[in-house]
Amino acid sequence: MTWYERIEELLNKNMTEKGFKLWKGIDNMLPTIWDKPTSSTGKYHQKAEGYVPDCAEHTYEMLHAAVPLLGAFNVTPTTTDADMILLAIVLHDSMKYGKEGELKHTTGKHDQLVGNMVEANKKTIQKLLTESQTDILIDSVRYHSGRWSTDATKAFDFSQFNSIVMFIHMLDMLSTKDLIKIPHD
Repeated sequence: MTWYERIEELLNKNMTEKGFKLWKGIDNMLPTIWDKPTSSTGKYHQKAEGYVPDCAEHTYEMLHAAVPLLGAFNVTPTTTDADMILLAIVLHDSMKYGKEGELKHTTGKHDQLVGNMVEANKKTIQKLLTESQTDILIDSVRYHSGRWSTDATKAFDFSQFNSIVMFIHMLDMLSTKDLIKIPHD
């Protein structure tokens, strides 16, 4: 099973039916970058085995770690709160190679690009999520790089945001530093 197939399986199992349907619609419009490396230079995301994972493996790691931790936020699977968190994870690097996936190298502005894309589609997303959930989703993708995010100011502080925003950032950092372990079969 490919990493992308594992992503689909995990999302289908843990999202609401409407949430998964929304994901499928969004996915059909996104650039296909799942098989591209998370670090085009090989400088970041190094695994202990000496390779750089593709975007699908990295995203799956984050999803795999997130689901058992949902309860820490009083969230259960197949709720719109779970949809919001899982959408943030699956979308966070979707524009890592530009809006069209056309760039040779990753762009440091991918957090801003995906944040802008989600914000531009706020009305559609609010057919599933509340306004508050949508705002958390936007902040989660826009600031998933933490203080290194494109839109972060020098005064950036996670205390200004919902705790889910930091959760997404921490999952990203844990995966980037090869601290999330998943079964490889």
